[in-house]
Amino acid sequence: MFKGLKPIIYGGREVWPLVEGGKGVAVTNHASSGAWAAAGGIGTVSAVNADSYDDNGDMIPQVFHGKTRAERHEELVEYGIRGGIAQVKRAYDIAPGGAININVLWEMGGAQRILHGVLEKTKGLVTGVTCGAGMPYKLSEIAAQYGVYYLPIISSARAFRALWKRAYSKVPEWLGAVVYEDPWLAGGHNGLSNAEDPTKPEDPYPRVKALRDTMRAEGIPDELPIVMAGGVWYLRDWEHWIDNPELGQIAFQYGTRPLLTQESPIPQAWKDHLTKIPEGGVLLHKFSPTGFYSSAVINPFLRELQGRSERQIPYSTEQAGDHTTTLDVGVRGKNFWVTPHDLQRAREWDARGFTMALKTPDNTVIFVKPDEGAVIRKDQADCMGCLSHCGFSSWKDHDNNSTGRLADPRSFCIQKALQNIAHGEPIDENLMFAGHAAYEFGRDPFYSNGFVPTVKQLVDRILTGD
Repeated sequence: MFKGLKPIIYGGREVWPLVEGGKGVAVTNHASSGAWAAAGGIGTVSAVNADSYDDNGDMIPQVFHGKTRAERHEELVEYGIRGGIAQVKRAYDIAPGGAININVLWEMGGAQRILHGVLEKTKGLVTGVTCGAGMPYKLSEIAAQYGVYYLPIISSARAFRALWKRAYSKVPEWLGAVVYEDPWLAGGHNGLSNAEDPTKPEDPYPRVKALRDTMRAEGIPDELPIVMAGGVWYLRDWEHWIDNPELGQIAFQYGTRPLLTQESPIPQAWKDHLTKIPEGGVLLHKFSPTGFYSSAVINPFLRELQGRSERQIPYSTEQAGDHTTTLDVGVRGKNFWVTPHDLQRAREWDARGFTMALKTPDNTVIFVKPDEGAVIRKDQADCMGCLSHCGFSSWKDHDNNSTGRLADPRSFCIQKALQNIAHGEPIDENLMFAGHAAYEFGRDPFYSNGFVPTVKQLVDRILTGD
């Protein structure tokens, strides 16, 4: 047992202060979360587009039949509710009496409806709800309604204080923990603010201490855990955090390490690739249609998104300033005025096969190959409203279902990309989320000779400090 690490009381039971991070769209399912809870930690089922099953136990593909986005959105919400219920029940069967949380993204389409729908049908099975990707003010109210804990995912003391002042202070008894997700280290979507530089990571210790100081100022006891999420691999690297009076009770969340376990539901090709990720092989980028920064493995899919934005030039609809020449490639019509230098660049891209120009919401055009442009247009047309606001398709789940902005071809359909990679489509052609410590898979002797542990073996290993 690693020095100073002790069990905590969560939901009336004694558990290790080790939390499995919830990874959406079928990546954290009942098998991994149930096994994590059975090993004595806090398992987390993702309720983000979770898989559901038919009477034979076979997974039900998420196929959409609605003719409009609004109709497909209703189908998506129904899939989400059914999937969340199925995953919770199956996880609880694996770990009866264990600590099972569910994870939702506040900015996913229909988030509140899905949360209500899942909690209504899983009473007594769910211990808590973790929730980030936005400012989930109503999370506490919903959790209290069903008698479960709420665990907001934040990345600064300032964000927590805003949530506490506006809503959480009204139901403090159901606050189960506060998850500090480091915006420079964690995988998936990150809460990097406009005031923070994505290229200049900050030490998490003073940020977490500031969070604890804020919690203390609001009368929240030190026994209520702060969960450190992002960049956690070896507990020995965090020894000075454990049993530290400055920080109070600390728990640790593991999102990336549970990907490589026998119970992990991700495809074998994804598991095989994890041990090949080099240091620096995860990119913090802003291509997500959510508008948030996110961290994913650098692969051809991500490189293509980078290429789209690099093949980009601003234009004016009339001759003005430096925009003195008419764009004569990639577009129809004459009302695209650009600089002479950008015209030359556009002609070079056109000569290389990037012959289609697509307008962005920012008065620029990007150049893509025709087949890629056709996929972009089809994905935008097929939108099923998986986000509350989508930059890629301009969907919004209220206000007449439109953001009022032009759909942005520099982004991508995140529902398609994540569903594809989770269910066996080529890993080079889809988004592969991971934390920035993923390169440790290739250096950690625990995984030598191709060893893939069970979740129980992984938890036991973590408890040694390694």
